[in-house]
Amino acid sequence: MKTLLKNTQELDYLIQETTASVKSEYHNGEILNMAGAKENHNLIVTNIVGELYACLKGKKCKIYPSDMLLKLEQCKKYVYPDVMVVCKEAEIEKKTTQGAEVLLNPQIIIEVLSESTASYDKVEKKRCYQMLDSLNQYVMIDSTQIEVISYTRTPEGDWLLEILKDTEDKIQIGDCLVALADLYALVDLE
Repeated sequence: MKTLLKNTQELDYLIQETTASVKSEYHNGEILNMAGAKENHNLIVTNIVGELYACLKGKKCKIYPSDMLLKLEQCKKYVYPDVMVVCKEAEIEKKTTQGAEVLLNPQIIIEVLSESTASYDKVEKKRCYQMLDSLNQYVMIDSTQIEVISYTRTPEGDWLLEILKDTEDKIQIGDCLVALADLYALVDLE
Protein backbone atom coordinates (compact mmCIF):
# COMPACT_ATOMS: atom_id res chain seq x y z
CA MET A 1 0.00 0.00 0.00
CA LYS A 2 1.40 3.40 -0.97
CA THR A 3 0.63 6.73 0.64
CA LEU A 4 1.91 9.80 -1.19
CA LEU A 5 3.54 12.43 1.00
CA LYS A 6 2.18 15.83 -0.03
CA ASN A 7 4.29 18.89 0.75
CA THR A 8 6.08 17.17 3.64
CA GLN A 9 9.69 16.38 4.36
CA GLU A 10 11.58 13.30 5.46
CA LEU A 11 11.33 14.66 8.98
CA ASP A 12 7.54 14.27 8.90
CA TYR A 13 8.00 10.62 7.96
CA LEU A 14 10.45 10.07 10.80
CA ILE A 15 8.11 11.67 13.33
CA GLN A 16 5.25 9.53 12.04
CA GLU A 17 7.39 6.38 12.16
CA THR A 18 8.18 6.78 15.88
CA THR A 19 4.50 6.46 16.80
CA ALA A 20 3.20 4.21 14.02
CA SER A 21 1.75 0.81 14.86
CA VAL A 22 2.93 -0.57 11.49
CA LYS A 23 6.41 -0.08 10.05
CA SER A 24 6.73 1.72 6.75
CA GLU A 25 9.57 2.76 4.49
CA TYR A 26 10.16 6.11 2.83
CA HIS A 27 10.92 6.02 -0.90
CA ASN A 28 11.57 9.46 -2.38
CA GLY A 29 8.33 11.03 -1.16
CA GLU A 30 6.20 7.91 -0.85
CA ILE A 31 5.47 5.95 2.30
CA LEU A 32 5.24 2.20 1.71
CA ASN A 33 3.62 0.10 4.43
CA MET A 34 5.49 -3.10 5.14
CA ALA A 35 3.73 -6.43 5.22
CA GLY A 36 4.35 -8.91 8.02
CA ALA A 37 6.96 -11.57 7.36
CA LYS A 38 6.17 -15.27 6.98
CA GLU A 39 7.51 -18.03 9.22
CA ASN A 40 10.49 -19.01 7.02
CA HIS A 41 11.59 -15.39 6.80
CA ASN A 42 11.46 -14.97 10.58
CA LEU A 43 13.29 -18.24 11.23
CA ILE A 44 16.12 -17.29 8.86
CA VAL A 45 16.46 -13.84 10.45
CA THR A 46 16.59 -15.45 13.90
CA ASN A 47 19.15 -18.00 12.71
CA ILE A 48 21.47 -15.42 11.14
CA VAL A 49 21.28 -13.07 14.13
CA GLY A 50 22.06 -16.03 16.42
CA GLU A 51 25.01 -17.17 14.31
CA LEU A 52 26.44 -13.66 14.03
CA TYR A 53 25.97 -13.00 17.75
CA ALA A 54 27.81 -16.21 18.69
CA CYS A 55 30.66 -15.36 16.30
CA LEU A 56 30.97 -11.67 17.20
CA LYS A 57 30.37 -11.91 20.95
CA GLY A 58 33.04 -9.98 22.81
CA LYS A 59 33.98 -7.94 19.74
CA LYS A 60 32.98 -4.33 19.20
CA CYS A 61 30.37 -5.25 16.62
CA LYS A 62 26.68 -4.41 16.82
CA ILE A 63 23.98 -6.47 15.15
CA TYR A 64 20.75 -4.68 14.28
CA PRO A 65 17.64 -6.70 13.36
CA SER A 66 14.83 -5.31 11.22
CA ASP A 67 13.63 -2.57 13.56
CA MET A 68 16.55 -0.20 12.85
CA LEU A 69 16.04 2.32 10.06
CA LEU A 70 18.79 2.84 7.49
CA LYS A 71 19.17 6.07 5.55
CA LEU A 72 20.00 5.69 1.86
CA GLU A 73 20.65 9.33 1.10
CA GLN A 74 21.61 8.94 -2.56
CA CYS A 75 18.38 7.04 -3.26
CA LYS A 76 16.24 9.27 -1.02
CA LYS A 77 15.05 6.27 0.98
CA TYR A 78 14.70 5.10 4.56
CA VAL A 79 14.46 1.31 4.79
CA TYR A 80 14.43 -1.50 7.34
CA PRO A 81 16.97 -4.15 6.27
CA ASP A 82 16.46 -7.55 7.88
CA VAL A 83 19.90 -7.51 9.54
CA MET A 84 22.74 -4.97 9.65
CA VAL A 85 26.18 -5.25 11.25
CA VAL A 86 28.45 -2.40 12.32
CA CYS A 87 31.94 -3.24 13.60
CA LYS A 88 33.17 0.34 13.79
CA GLU A 89 31.50 3.11 15.75
CA ALA A 90 27.86 3.22 14.70
CA GLU A 91 26.80 6.53 13.20
CA ILE A 92 23.27 7.15 14.42
CA GLU A 93 21.38 10.16 13.19
CA LYS A 94 18.72 11.42 15.59
CA LYS A 95 16.26 13.42 13.54
CA THR A 96 13.54 14.26 16.02
CA THR A 97 13.01 14.98 19.67
CA GLN A 98 10.63 11.99 19.71
CA GLY A 99 13.62 9.68 19.31
CA ALA A 100 13.72 8.58 15.66
CA GLU A 101 17.13 6.99 15.21
CA VAL A 102 18.59 6.19 11.81
CA LEU A 103 21.74 4.15 11.11
CA LEU A 104 24.10 5.62 8.53
CA ASN A 105 27.08 3.26 8.28
CA PRO A 106 26.46 -0.51 8.20
CA GLN A 107 29.37 -2.64 7.02
CA ILE A 108 27.13 -5.66 6.33
CA ILE A 109 23.49 -5.76 5.22
CA ILE A 110 21.51 -8.99 5.03
CA GLU A 111 18.09 -9.32 3.41
CA VAL A 112 15.91 -12.43 3.50
CA LEU A 113 14.21 -12.80 0.15
CA SER A 114 10.55 -13.71 -0.21
CA GLU A 115 8.45 -14.06 -3.35
CA SER A 116 7.11 -10.53 -2.94
CA THR A 117 10.46 -8.81 -2.20
CA ALA A 118 13.09 -10.81 -4.12
CA SER A 119 13.14 -8.67 -7.24
CA TYR A 120 13.26 -5.41 -5.28
CA ASP A 121 16.00 -6.70 -2.95
CA LYS A 122 18.11 -8.07 -5.84
CA VAL A 123 17.93 -4.96 -8.01
CA GLU A 124 16.84 -1.66 -6.47
CA LYS A 125 17.96 -2.25 -2.89
CA LYS A 126 21.25 -3.75 -4.06
CA ARG A 127 21.93 -0.68 -6.18
CA CYS A 128 21.15 1.67 -3.29
CA TYR A 129 23.05 -0.36 -0.69
CA GLN A 130 26.16 -0.53 -2.85
CA MET A 131 26.24 3.29 -2.93
CA LEU A 132 26.95 3.29 0.83
CA ASP A 133 30.66 4.00 1.35
CA SER A 134 30.60 1.99 4.59
CA LEU A 135 29.17 -1.19 3.05
CA ASN A 136 31.56 -4.12 2.61
CA GLN A 137 29.05 -6.93 2.04
CA TYR A 138 25.47 -7.40 0.94
CA VAL A 139 23.98 -10.87 1.53
CA MET A 140 20.61 -12.15 0.29
CA ILE A 141 19.17 -15.34 1.76
CA ASP A 142 16.25 -16.88 -0.12
CA SER A 143 13.35 -18.04 2.06
CA THR A 144 11.76 -20.23 -0.65
CA GLN A 145 14.79 -22.33 -1.64
CA ILE A 146 18.33 -22.94 -0.48
CA GLU A 147 20.22 -20.09 -2.08
CA VAL A 148 22.49 -17.45 -0.59
CA ILE A 149 23.83 -14.62 -2.75
CA SER A 150 26.68 -12.48 -1.47
CA TYR A 151 28.30 -9.37 -2.90
CA THR A 152 31.59 -8.45 -1.22
CA ARG A 153 33.46 -5.21 -1.96
CA THR A 154 37.12 -5.58 -2.89
CA PRO A 155 39.79 -3.08 -1.79
CA GLU A 156 39.60 -1.69 -5.36
CA GLY A 157 35.87 -1.02 -4.97
CA ASP A 158 34.64 -3.85 -7.20
CA TRP A 159 31.94 -6.27 -6.04
CA LEU A 160 32.61 -10.03 -6.00
CA LEU A 161 29.56 -12.25 -6.44
CA GLU A 162 29.19 -15.61 -4.68
CA ILE A 163 26.14 -17.88 -4.97
CA LEU A 164 25.74 -20.88 -2.67
CA LYS A 165 23.01 -23.52 -3.04
CA ASP A 166 23.95 -26.46 -0.82
CA THR A 167 23.40 -26.89 2.92
CA GLU A 168 26.95 -28.29 3.07
CA ASP A 169 28.31 -24.90 1.92
CA LYS A 170 29.59 -22.22 4.27
CA ILE A 171 29.47 -18.48 3.67
CA GLN A 172 31.89 -15.89 4.97
CA ILE A 173 29.90 -13.00 6.43
CA GLY A 174 32.39 -10.44 7.64
CA ASP A 175 34.62 -12.28 10.13
CA CYS A 176 32.09 -15.11 10.56
CA LEU A 177 32.00 -18.39 8.66
CA VAL A 178 28.38 -19.59 8.70
CA ALA A 179 27.06 -22.94 7.46
CA LEU A 180 24.00 -22.76 5.22
CA ALA A 181 22.62 -25.66 7.25
CA ASP A 182 22.58 -23.31 10.26
CA LEU A 183 20.96 -20.48 8.27
CA TYR A 184 18.16 -22.83 7.20
CA ALA A 185 17.75 -24.70 10.51
CA LEU A 186 14.06 -25.49 11.16
CA VAL A 187 13.04 -23.83 7.87
CA ASP A 188 10.49 -25.83 5.86
CA LEU A 189 11.12 -25.39 2.14
CA GLU A 190 8.58 -27.94 0.89
